Amino acid sequence: MKKNQALNVLCIVVLSTSTFPQIPGPTYCGPYTSAQPISLNGTNDLTISELEIVNPNGNCISLTNCHNVTIEKCKLGPALGNGIELYNCTNISIFDCRMDSVATGVYAVASHEISVTYIEVKNILGPYPRGQMVQLNSVYGTGNRINYNVVENLMGQSNPEDAINIFQTNGTVSDPIQVIGNWIRGGGPSTSGGGIAAGDNGGSYIIVKDNILVDPGQYGIAIVSGTNIQILYNKVYARQQPFTNVGIFVWNQYPHDCSDNTVMGNEVNWTNKYGVPNHFWDGGNCGIINGLNHNIWGANIDSTILPEKILLDCSITLLANEKNLPNEYFNIYPNPFNPTTRIAYGVRQRAIVQLKVFDLLGREVQTIVNEEKYYGHYEVVFDASRLTSGIYFLKLQVGDLIQTKKIVLTK
Repeated sequence: MKKNQALNVLCIVVLSTSTFPQIPGPTYCGPYTSAQPISLNGTNDLTISELEIVNPNGNCISLTNCHNVTIEKCKLGPALGNGIELYNCTNISIFDCRMDSVATGVYAVASHEISVTYIEVKNILGPYPRGQMVQLNSVYGTGNRINYNVVENLMGQSNPEDAINIFQTNGTVSDPIQVIGNWIRGGGPSTSGGGIAAGDNGGSYIIVKDNILVDPGQYGIAIVSGTNIQILYNKVYARQQPFTNVGIFVWNQYPHDCSDNTVMGNEVNWTNKYGVPNHFWDGGNCGIINGLNHNIWGANIDSTILPEKILLDCSITLLANEKNLPNEYFNIYPNPFNPTTRIAYGVRQRAIVQLKVFDLLGREVQTIVNEEKYYGHYEVVFDASRLTSGIYFLKLQVGDLIQTKKIVLTK
């Protein structure tokens, strides 16, 4: 939403702002069980769930020689080390986790079938060579995913290098490494780091697609060596900062082959540190780059390609009968939703209000409100007795304004 748009909606008790079907980031807000740091070697067929771990001396969770492990719904950090570190592991699923103030969120080495989905990391601390939301180092084969995650680095509170780094990592022809649908905001002051680095010190069969990056650092997305790497349909924006350089670049920086790569369908608006537009650069040593004529360099995009709030807000909301509600107030009460949850919202002017629930396929499954409302605050009961547990989308329309929110229902 543009900052100068009029806002009719005052508050609604929901999860996060976006449109369906794919909204990145976690949905779980607890409860958590406080736990000591976990270090496992040779452990298999395990689920680590609903834990809160802080470690001022090292990693929160370390797995070595493990396979078939799920890490879900955990809150990790602050930590001197990494949120999760994997070495020589197979079939590890990291899902619906939150991390804050860690050296690196997920660091996977010499592993395969690593899936990192729907996590968020706030304030990556580094220092280099750490400093990523996710880094894959010598990861290989099928089943490797870095999809629908969120990272936000606040200047002065973080020290990131690359938000996502794919280092000496190779997918397959039939199942490339996936880096899809991630939201990345904030980077710097590193003069070498940035958003998404593919082919770092070699690599192959990597797809970087449908990611949104705002002010991610020195660069936005890069191919720094490697083959069969695809950079597709991403949105990349950066304002002028002391470290900004280029939006997307292809430049072989290693003694490895760099060929058969594609850059296509991207929208880029990038201003370098001199205040000059610098949307794309070809280092000239990776051969023909496929799709270059099918990008929008200097696209009409700005920082509003990401919502103002991208991290999950787990604080308890003010209810509708409280005074001095702010103009925009989006968070959770309670979370997850349950069959007796009340929904609070407000309108600034007389308008038709529609409040409806949709499933993951976009089908309307319930109408909560559909009537004319006047200026004021309102509260309704979300009667979910006819719905099964799962993820839904709550769509609020006030006049011409539409807000769509992801919610979690448990019974």
